[in-house]
Amino acid sequence: MTVNEDFLRSANRQFLYYKMLGEKAIDQLEPEQLFISLNEDTNSIAVIVKHLHGNMLSRWTDFLTTDGEKPTRNRDGEFEDSTALMSVEERKADLLNRWNEGWACLFNTLDSLKPDQLSEIIYIRNEGHTVLEAINRQLAHYPYHIGQIVFYAKLLKKTEWNSLSIPKNKSKDYNADKFSKDKTKKHFTDDELGKLK
Repeated sequence: MTVNEDFLRSANRQFLYYKMLGEKAIDQLEPEQLFISLNEDTNSIAVIVKHLHGNMLSRWTDFLTTDGEKPTRNRDGEFEDSTALMSVEERKADLLNRWNEGWACLFNTLDSLKPDQLSEIIYIRNEGHTVLEAINRQLAHYPYHIGQIVFYAKLLKKTEWNSLSIPKNKSKDYNADKFSKDKTKKHFTDDELGKLK
């Protein structure tokens, strides 16, 4: 496997890992909790998902051939709740549709990329990026928002939270298990993502 092939595989695994973390956080909440914002300057989880959706469709559609900031994108509108008149079930369905559509757009494009395309130049708001830089840009952006979703979900959860990482006071046990195994080369997400299969 070449370095470029390894990068594309690693990027795919990391995006998939953060998608999984967001889903595990969302799954722990009651539907109405997804639409709570604590104040005017705080986005609800639903609004964060709406922003991720808009960004993903803009950045990953026609990734190699058009600017990543599409003229059809309404970024400011992504931070407005446009589902307030729907039932909570309809609102959650809309949220999940946006979530899945955005990630599907990302993975369809990422899966279509060839290792030798990583040095090609693409544009975001007229600023040139190599394909590799553009992928890294989104690998920093999306986990930032997934972290917000996870943190917000923990605040909103009214009963026991199921940890998405190493649980408190379990680091020694976790490390003992890891160090009890032979050294191996694998992606850090392999164990967690393997549970999804």
